[in-house]
Amino acid sequence: MKKHSKKYTEASKLIEKGKVYTIEEAVPVLKKTSCTKFDSSVDVSFSLNVNPTHADQLIRGTITLPHGNGKTKKVLAITTKVDEAKAAGADYAGGKELLEKIQNENWFDFDVIVATPDMMGELGKMGRLLGPKGLMPNPKTGTVSPNIAQAVTEIKAGKLSYRVDKDGNLHLPVGRVSFEDSFLVDNIKAVTDHIQKARPSTVKGTYVKNCVVHTTMGPGLAITYDGRN
Repeated sequence: MKKHSKKYTEASKLIEKGKVYTIEEAVPVLKKTSCTKFDSSVDVSFSLNVNPTHADQLIRGTITLPHGNGKTKKVLAITTKVDEAKAAGADYAGGKELLEKIQNENWFDFDVIVATPDMMGELGKMGRLLGPKGLMPNPKTGTVSPNIAQAVTEIKAGKLSYRVDKDGNLHLPVGRVSFEDSFLVDNIKAVTDHIQKARPSTVKGTYVKNCVVHTTMGPGLAITYDGRN
């Protein structure tokens, strides 16, 4: 059995055992349960009744939170529209020379790759390198677009990509402990509403088995997720 820290144990005592909190109730308690000295991330985790091996139950997509999530991502734009990408805020922008840098120097000083469709042929050759790291651009997540400036701007504004794992679990960062309560409430509601709307028509019975909010290294609070709050 995993042994928790003293801070975690003390924080857990602030959570009412067996209670399912409304989002408004959860946020103030959540802040008190933060166990770190730094400004912890606030995450929402779902356990979904889906089978990701079925294409129609592979929950994935993007969402832009009302107040961002407090994280700034480094964006690499692979495109011939270099000036447009840089003007929109891309940290790095270029073509084949940057892909060669990744291959030859094991360079990964970025969080997201966005690309214009004309560069996908070159990127496709690097699927085995980028795919396992979750860096391969995909039209479904908005990281492949002819409008490279818009793609960069949205990611810099806090657009998140998500994908359910093989066990039906899904995790999304929705802010920081330092955020105003109302900002966290808005962001959490945006995520829970979004995931609820993504319910596949083929899922029968319970869709969201569990929904929990938690801070970095902190205990989780079960919350309502279907509009009952």
